[in-house]
Amino acid sequence: MNHIKVNHFVKSVDRFKEVLLEDKTDIIRDSAIKRYETCYELAWRSVQELLKNKGLGICNSPKNCFKSAFNLGLIENEIIFSNMVQNRNLTTHTYDELLANKIYQQFNDYYEVLSTLAQRIRGRG
Repeated sequence: MNHIKVNHFVKSVDRFKEVLLEDKTDIIRDSAIKRYETCYELAWRSVQELLKNKGLGICNSPKNCFKSAFNLGLIENEIIFSNMVQNRNLTTHTYDELLANKIYQQFNDYYEVLSTLAQRIRGRG
């Protein structure tokens, strides 16, 4: 398994939490969105790497990777990851303050599941 990729994922989760501990301002919100995007990308790519190394097939999209992770017990709440997929697509092209704030409000929940996923991937690597 590519431990470097997994280590980057774990570190990105820590950095995501770091920004969530700050008092919310527009700058902190925007930074949190960027850190969320990084965590998200590294999460599904780490799942993809784990599946490949375990000979369990290849997932070529975040949605498929998270579904596979759910089937393997790496993820307990498939719905929150489905929401993350939708919100990740929105954050890429969001210039709407209301939408950015709405997505930001979900970040503590996202942090929790991303942190758990990182720990479980590390444990299986």
